[in-house]
Parts: sequence; structure tokens; C-alpha cells
Amino acid sequence: MSGKYLLSAGEIVGGGSASSQEGSILISDGKIEAVEYGSTPEVSDDYEEIDCRGKWLIPGLIDVHVHLREPGYEWKETVKSGAEAAVAGGYTAVCCMPNTEPTLDHAEVVRFVREQGQQAGLAKVLPIGAVTQSRKGEVLAPLYELREAGCVAFSDDGDPVWDAGVMRRSLEVAKDLGVPICCHEEDKSLSCNGAMDECAHSYALGIRGWPAVAEEVMIARDIELARTTGGAVHLCHVSTARGALLVERAKNDGIAVTAEVTPHHLMLSHRDVDGVDTAYKMSPPLRSEEDVEGLRVAVANGVIDCIASDHAPHEPDSKEVEFEAATMGILGLQTNLPIVLQLVADGVLSKERAIAALSSRPAKIFGLDGGVLQRGKIADLVVVDPGSRWSFDVSSNRSLSRNSPFLGTEFPGTALYTFVDGRKFLADGYSSSARKGDS
Repeated sequence: MSGKYLLSAGEIVGGGSASSQEGSILISDGKIEAVEYGSTPEVSDDYEEIDCRGKWLIPGLIDVHVHLREPGYEWKETVKSGAEAAVAGGYTAVCCMPNTEPTLDHAEVVRFVREQGQQAGLAKVLPIGAVTQSRKGEVLAPLYELREAGCVAFSDDGDPVWDAGVMRRSLEVAKDLGVPICCHEEDKSLSCNGAMDECAHSYALGIRGWPAVAEEVMIARDIELARTTGGAVHLCHVSTARGALLVERAKNDGIAVTAEVTPHHLMLSHRDVDGVDTAYKMSPPLRSEEDVEGLRVAVANGVIDCIASDHAPHEPDSKEVEFEAATMGILGLQTNLPIVLQLVADGVLSKERAIAALSSRPAKIFGLDGGVLQRGKIADLVVVDPGSRWSFDVSSNRSLSRNSPFLGTEFPGTALYTFVDGRKFLADGYSSSARKGDS
């Protein structure tokens, strides 16, 4: 149940203006009642006031790349546990990928996931349907039916759409439906089951490498298919500077291409891989220091639109093995915002650009409600304390899994409160009393 709140005297970031400004926000009946700059409005006693001095007021974060594992892999994550991690990390909506069992390639499965999200009553859960049946890259899934069931986009994430003709047809259908195709870009005849970036370091460690070109050739292919069809391509987890350059050139040509990057590809490089700690094994792999720098520049100037987690929970049995045998993927929902705040503190990103990459740009690309702080809009927003210190550890982790290289890391800044449709959740520490939403 939503209540009435006055968020007073905070710094409003991403409220629609080019730069952040001090102001207050009124919430009532699940909507933003008012956004007042430079002053604190007088309200009746039935409003709960939250003093936001020294805090940021930002739009609710939207993660367009999350693996919730349900149905089929509930020991890794469930819709509910993933939604708990989301609100703890400042996310008001998450778009979940279709590599479940069964695959999100039938309307019934999509409706099941949506119902699980609604029953959890936490962050909004928005399914991304499969492009092809069983994600095999061969036969198109019933995209019109999936869209009607509630899918906000389509992807075969975890695998590429192998067949260029199938990819072309999917873009044509997606254009008609007004949604993007989200592409996992990997030519597996080049990646060859590599476990880390192909580089001198991988040779020194004796680990099979995954070359950057395996990603870049597929980016180039799908850009050209988008050029031909006019359909919208969204490139998932771009990991190379060359990939970002291809995106920039495509945008300059007016092609409907958008892209995301993960926080771990902005903070870590292949030098962090020691060949033993499988928390550093992910898909695509961590790349060179030069790639990290190129990606940072691309996010800062808007070439890469979004920062998404690629939240990929895995149980210990699949990670506590030899590096090359371990499953790929790490957690992200609770560490995304702190990592981005670190990038802001380091001067890599402006606070305005950072928050846009986490909220307004994802909302615009995927046609979602949210991402704005304006009167009459849904009250999806976050109160952030940029000056606090916060550690991600086993006790604060809300996922069912623990596979993160950031466990034990202290970050600058954290979400304090997450509001979803005007319902308040205590994000920091995520107390049990907040799980049902405060009235």
C-alpha cells in the first residue's frame, strides 16, 4: 500500500533538468504529486517527511539485463529473491532474460513470470522473450504472442541468433511491434569455449582465450542488419573499445542501435583474472585496460546508452571448480549503483550522465514507464546517500547465490530508500519490515 511522503531538501538528479538541483518531492497515491525546486512545501500531518539533506533523489533504476532463473533453476535464484536484491540495490524494475527452463518462448511461461513478480510485490519484473524457439537460433518464437503476453523486448541471451536470415526476420517483426532485439554478440566459431580474454595473460595462465573479434564481428553483422531492416538492435554487455566504436559509427549513420555495458567491464580488466578465483569468470570476459578506458569514454559521452548488471546468479557447485570448467556469470543487482557512484567519485562520469544510464535511457529504449521525476508520473524513485560507506557481504546479499568478485568490497554510497509505485522499501540492509512495503 502506497502512502504519502515528503522527501525534503535533497539534490534532485535526473529530474529533467540538465544539472542537479536542490528540491523536494511529494508522493501520494502512488504518483509524484509535486517536484519543488529550491523550497520545501508545507504539507499536512498525514505526510511522512524524510529529511534528504546531503542525499540524492533519483529516478528508480531500471536494469534491462537480469537473469532471475525461474522457472527451472530456482536453486540459483527465484523471481522473488531477485526482486528483493533489486529493491535493495535501488532498482524499481528489472527486465529478465529468457534462458530459463522452459524458455520464455511461450506466452504461458511469460505470464507465469509476470505473476511471480506481481505476487512478490517488490521491483517490477518485465520479461524479455526469446527470439527463437528454445533459443536455438533456428526458428522464430511466436513474437507477436509473446509481446501480447507482456514481453518488453526479445533476446536469445547466452547465445547469439546464429542464422543471419533469422536475425533479419526477427528485426522486421520487432520493428512492427516497436521493441528492440537484444543481442548477445558472440561468434562461437571464434570464441571456441574460451574462459577469459585472449591475450598474453591468458597464455601465461594456460587458459583458453576468447578473442575480442568474436564479439566485434557479430556487432558489425547486426548493425548492418539493423541498417537494412530499420529494426532496433540493442547490444548487450559490450566489452571492447572497438565494439563501442562500431556503435558510435552506426549512430552517426542514423541506424537504430543502442548498447549497454556492465559495471564490472567498467571496473575490472583481464589482469584481475588469476586463473583460480572463478568469481572473475563471466560472459563476455573481462577485457584489457585499454578496453576498460574505451568503454568508460563511450558511457561518458553517451555512445553506450545504458549500464546494466547482467545479474547472473550461480550456486557454489558450479563455481567451486577449475576455472575453465566453472559457469560464467556474476551477481550485480546490489553492486551496480555503488560501482557507478565510485565512477562518479573518480570523475569518470558526471552524476547526471550516470543516473541517466541507469534510469532514463533504459526506460526510453525499452518504452517503459519510469526513469523520470515529474508531477503525475509513477512514484518510482530512490533516495541515495552518496557519502556513506557500504560493504557488500554475505549478510547484506539478498540473492540466493554468492558469485561476486565484489563480496567484501566497501563502496562509497548506497541506496537508502527505494519507492516502487509509491511503496517505500528500506533499501540499505533491506529490513524484513520493509519487504511488504511500508504504508
